[in-house]
Amino acid sequence: MSSDEQGMLLDQHQSTQRTGGLGADGEGGVKAAADLEAVFDVPVQLAAVLGHTKMKVSDLLHLDTGIVMELDRKVGEAIDVYVNNRLIARGEVVLVEDKLGVTMTEIIKADR
Repeated sequence: MSSDEQGMLLDQHQSTQRTGGLGADGEGGVKAAADLEAVFDVPVQLAAVLGHTKMKVSDLLHLDTGIVMELDRKVGEAIDVYVNNRLIARGEVVLVEDKLGVTMTEIIKADR
């Protein structure tokens, strides 16, 4: 699914985190961010999806500035956060100074 189909792309950024898993000793220790240094510069696409809608191509061609489009989400409902087209979290839209941001409220665990 492309970013256009997913919704509005709010921001792209890099982050470093501590990750859980098997340590070098295989004992289930926590890996430090420094252990993942090889992947720090790998670019990822981050998308915050406000909602979805379906429309005919003829309606799409009539869109213009100021048009209000109804989405499948209600005001105050959590938005989906995707990294490389994979759902990783849900969150809320926040205003930080004069920019939009996302506060993560739920992290989605992988099924793998």
